[in-house]
Amino acid sequence: MNYDGGRALDLLRRGAALPEAAFRSGQEEAIRHIVEGRGRLLVVQRTGWGKSSVYFIATKLLREAGMGPTLLVSPLLALMRNQIAAAERMGVRAATINSDNREVWERVEAAVQRDEVDILLISPERLGNERFVSRVLATVASLISLLVVDEAHCISDWGHDFRPDYRRVGRILRELPPNLRLLATTATANDRVVGDLDAVLGPDLAVRRGGLHRPSLNLQTIRLRSQAERLAWLAEQVPRMPGSGIVYTLTIRDAEVVADWLRTRKIEAQAYTGRTGPERPALEQALLDNHVKALVATSALGMGFDKPDLGFVIHYQAPGSVIAYYQQVGRAGRALRSAWGVLLGGQEDLDITNHFIDTAFPSRDQARKILSALEQASEGLSRSDLLRQVNIRVGRLDQALKILSLESPAPIVKEGRRWQLTAAELGEEFWERVDRLTALRRREQVQLQKYLDLEPGHMAFLIRALDGDPNEVGEATAPAAPLPTDPGQDTVREAVRFLKGAFSVIEPRKKGPRKLIRPEHRAEVGRALCHWNDAGWGRLVRSGKYESGRFADELVEACATMVRNWPRAPEPEWVTCVPSLRHPDLVPDFATRLASALELPFKPVLLKTENRPEQKTMENSAQQAANVWGSFAVEAPPSPAPVLLVDDIVDSGWTFTVAAWLLRKRGSGEVWPLALAQG
Repeated sequence: MNYDGGRALDLLRRGAALPEAAFRSGQEEAIRHIVEGRGRLLVVQRTGWGKSSVYFIATKLLREAGMGPTLLVSPLLALMRNQIAAAERMGVRAATINSDNREVWERVEAAVQRDEVDILLISPERLGNERFVSRVLATVASLISLLVVDEAHCISDWGHDFRPDYRRVGRILRELPPNLRLLATTATANDRVVGDLDAVLGPDLAVRRGGLHRPSLNLQTIRLRSQAERLAWLAEQVPRMPGSGIVYTLTIRDAEVVADWLRTRKIEAQAYTGRTGPERPALEQALLDNHVKALVATSALGMGFDKPDLGFVIHYQAPGSVIAYYQQVGRAGRALRSAWGVLLGGQEDLDITNHFIDTAFPSRDQARKILSALEQASEGLSRSDLLRQVNIRVGRLDQALKILSLESPAPIVKEGRRWQLTAAELGEEFWERVDRLTALRRREQVQLQKYLDLEPGHMAFLIRALDGDPNEVGEATAPAAPLPTDPGQDTVREAVRFLKGAFSVIEPRKKGPRKLIRPEHRAEVGRALCHWNDAGWGRLVRSGKYESGRFADELVEACATMVRNWPRAPEPEWVTCVPSLRHPDLVPDFATRLASALELPFKPVLLKTENRPEQKTMENSAQQAANVWGSFAVEAPPSPAPVLLVDDIVDSGWTFTVAAWLLRKRGSGEVWPLALAQG
């Protein structure tokens, strides 16, 4: 097929809504490669280069030549609103099928059947959905003219953001015509990842790489071990940053704490995490429109977010790899002469990234337990059945089931709602690959720690880590003097006070192991003074539990203050506590002193009847519920008045749930849970 450069340029300008727009270096060559059918192509270009323009323009040209639709596989459908709007300006009819738009599935499927869709965007999870494969993909497989694999590094288990569902792309590719045009795109692929993609998406995968140097970025690394110091640094430096930006954190909890702190300092900030839900589009738009100074985000705001004038990207903690860091910091300064990329190293960085590394794959023991449970169930087991039989966290179980089912050959398969064992065995090759990749993640972690200790040479270090040419680093377009590295001590003290007041909400459980808990038997919404081992009260809680064997008087006063400032109706009139056979005096001693500080009577009415395993060893809700239920009793009739129910650590909430249920069943008033720390 012949390529029409004039038409391609016209489409670019329509999509950009700029009559003078021109192709960036490499864009037109990529479009020509696809349209003329020169073979499969991998485009590795930095974030903001315009990869979506390549596949939307190619799609329009192919459709105008009478060819079939494009199928795009991307994990970023929720972040592609701007790109889809640009496609529509070109006259490209785009539609999506994903887990968030079930209400339009039938309408989209019908439009695909009528050939009224030019490009169908799906998440990789759709390729594992029986309904989609049978009703949509089977119908259009022979008609597709172009397959686009966006964020293709997710295919590679060498990649920093490997996603098991992307394994399905290689399988689907084998079912499609061998001469199918294929475009894979990514911003982050070193030589190992490119080799992996060639093995999956090839043969003869052509690779077009762009430069990695970002002359607009002023990069700096600062080690500030304590959370309070980093919060203080943010409070002092974010207002001085150009425009609007992103502050990245490693956990949802930290995103929420940092956003809350910045707002107390009169800095307009909002948290953006996997828990954000339907407010995501509004928050993205607020950042695009500079209506917030910063979004404090987890990796949920990652690939695909495009704000050319983003003035800064600050990392509150160090991520797990240089490659992940380059991708995130690369969101800043795409259309600016100068922007900041600052990495703050903290005390908890390695603990968090170690957890991510340790939980990326199932352990041998977890796999053995899952396969053993399925081996003894001839009719298979549902997810709920497995949770009751196997002591594995729900997220890790889901991850393990997905990874095992995507092996080739797969030792397990899902049939309807049940998982079944197959004749295939999980070979030693699988565990060798897990060990190899885990070792790689450890090396990447060490590499990023070396980056943290750099003085000059940050950009060259990043480019070298991505197997680029560090000699391409030139002068910065607008070099800036280094930012201060030490926050003011007054601000640090204010941050400490903030952290000590940052309590957590304990949501009551509404459902027991088998049925709903009646409203009159449920706990009320409770509070935890802190998070375990955090920089506020957490370390003092840890010290009291595992070192001194007695919680400090400071914790008594802090909890008393929290209770006094806690709006509840009706107010508790007495105090009791959760008993323990392992530490029989620890919590009763604390609860007695707290009751005295609140001038309320303390009544130890609950009794621990069985010495079960520690609740923290129970990995999922079904196991946690079974471990607690039946292990408590009410020793003495409780007061009919509302009660403050005290424990040291709350994790799953099942202990509070069972204790409150027992108290309410025996006639107590409302039960208000209070814990020293949330695990």
